[in-house]
This record gives sequence, C-alpha cells and structure tokens, in this order.
Amino acid sequence: MNESANVTYTCPYCGRGFEIEVWPVIYGDGDEDLRDRCLSGDLFRHSCPHCKHEFMVQNDLVYIDRIHKFVIWVSEKDPGSDLIRFTGPLKDAGYVLRRCPTLQEFSMKIQVLEDEVDDRMVELARYDSFIEFVNNKKGTPEEVTSVEYQRTENGVMKINVRTDDKGMSFLIPVSMLEEEMEENASVYEIDNESFPVINDAWIISLFTDSMGEA
Repeated sequence: MNESANVTYTCPYCGRGFEIEVWPVIYGDGDEDLRDRCLSGDLFRHSCPHCKHEFMVQNDLVYIDRIHKFVIWVSEKDPGSDLIRFTGPLKDAGYVLRRCPTLQEFSMKIQVLEDEVDDRMVELARYDSFIEFVNNKKGTPEEVTSVEYQRTENGVMKINVRTDDKGMSFLIPVSMLEEEMEENASVYEIDNESFPVINDAWIISLFTDSMGEA
C-alpha cells in the first residue's frame, strides 16, 4: 500500500516553513499516476507558498514493483536495518535490489528494470556510447550533458548522447553486451542483497580498477 506523510520543510530561498507531502513507500505497479510522477520527477517538485519558488526535494523512498520484481531504495544513504531484513525473502523471490542516490538515476532505473534489462549492461552501453561519441570528435567530454538509455527492442539497445546543441544515437546489439559480461563475469559481479548502486560512477570504477591492475 502506498504511504504518504506531511512534513514541515524550510524553503531554501526565503527560509520560511511549510508542509510538503512525501512518499516513504510507493508500489509503482499499483498506481500508474504515482509511477509516472516518479519518472517525470513531479513527485519531488514543490513550490513555496510564501515566495513561490519551485524546487526539488529528494526524500528517502522505497519503490516497489511486484510485476517486474524490483525494489529501489532512493537515498544518498545505505539502507537501514528495517529494509535489509527483507532482502533475503526478496532475493529468494527473484527481486532485483538497487539503490539510487539521485532522482535522475531513479527515473532511468525504473525504465530499465521495467524493460527487464540488466542494468549493468545498460551502464556498459552508456559508457561505450560516451567513449565512441568523444573518439569520433562529436564533442568533448565536458560538452556532454547526458547519456540516456532510451529502450531495448528486438535485441537492440538504444542510447542517446547529448550536448547542449546536438545529439547522437547509438544502437548496440544486446548479444554483444552479453558476450562482454560473460567473458568478464567476475568483473561485473555484484551483491544484489546489499542494494548496490549501479550507475556511471560504478562502471567507470570498473574500468579504472582494471587499468590500474594492467
């Protein structure tokens, strides 16, 4: 059951307090509107009634999808004992467990896991697309504003790399990504029960570590 609560928040602009609605637990498979608001970020967007400024507030959140079998812990902190004690049963039931430190990662993670794609594979595809974009002199690393997962269809993953004024799409065969992960299984191994953070920093660390060992 979805749960919300009203909490007092201090406006970062005018310093005055007011109440906002936050959602500690969301079952995304049971409420399409809440799920869409998570994807768009609207769930975390608030407006101060005093100075009228709008801003984002990231509150700790457990997002559960029972259809696609995944749980996302949205927080800059590791999950507490209340959540960790459920990891065994969730793992046994085949759930993917992840932590997202940022709202941008959270939105993309929902889409990836709803597509039932291995998010480690997505990060590999995003990294490869970024490198190819830069190597092809389509832009410098500093000019890249986003590397976005779009979708996976018919065995092909689509990644968009964007700068302020242009973009480039990459179509990557899933079989190629699977082969890479199978050949280097120990490199991509994770502990699902610990709610690992699988993002761009994670994939960069893998390549950084491997170069350090070479």
